[in-house]
Amino acid sequence: MPVELREEIRREMAMLRERIPDVDGSIACSVDGLTIASDLRSDTEQTGALSSAVLALSRRMTSMAGKGTFEETLISGTNGYAAFYAAGPKIVLTVLARPGTNLGLLRLEGRKTAARLAAISSRTSIPQ
Repeated sequence: MPVELREEIRREMAMLRERIPDVDGSIACSVDGLTIASDLRSDTEQTGALSSAVLALSRRMTSMAGKGTFEETLISGTNGYAAFYAAGPKIVLTVLARPGTNLGLLRLEGRKTAARLAAISSRTSIPQ
């Protein structure tokens, strides 16, 4: 992916953090788990790989259950949340947030950011 498109994705992720102060970090990766952009402090490669796996399982479950096209998965833990969004057919956006995060806002802004990343990725060729 060209550097300027990666920077555009990073800017979108930074704006997401501005709109939701409880976000700890985010990563955008290909459906194969390769990092495109990240502002995580550690475990970027593992987070990308797991994000890809969550996306694949979520898409499969959504399809198998006859629930339409996958949009998002939310994992709730004692120390916060991990939200996964399909950003078009090529990218998964993972957002990590602290406990007490406004989940309605996270879902709304996460989906908007994922749609923007999908639009950016449509201008280049990321393997599916």
